[in-house]
Amino acid sequence: MTTQGIEGVFVETHNWGKAARFFQALGFEPEFTTDHNSGLFRNGDGPYVFIAEIPRSQTPQTQLVLTVTEPDAFRPSSDIEVVTPFEETHYGTKEMTVRDPDGRVWNLQVGKVG
Repeated sequence: MTTQGIEGVFVETHNWGKAARFFQALGFEPEFTTDHNSGLFRNGDGPYVFIAEIPRSQTPQTQLVLTVTEPDAFRPSSDIEVVTPFEETHYGTKEMTVRDPDGRVWNLQVGKVG
């Protein structure tokens, strides 16, 4: 079993309001927002953008989220370093993180956010 393409993009920011307005100016509409400066935006049926504000002491990161349809059938090869195995999230998905050869962390997601 392999991944099924890009599900979304997770974007960290130091300014939730400015980031939300930026993506809205690009045509993304809020699907939901939280009371702790985060939210999910979509532009049509394409991948989502999830924006989360982080403290100024942290460096903002961007992470692609890849779709996995059957987590029990997903068996990463020895070429893939598993950082965290599939785990249930508080927002209703299952997620696994893996590291690519250059050290970037990728999120593999089962289920839809929102």
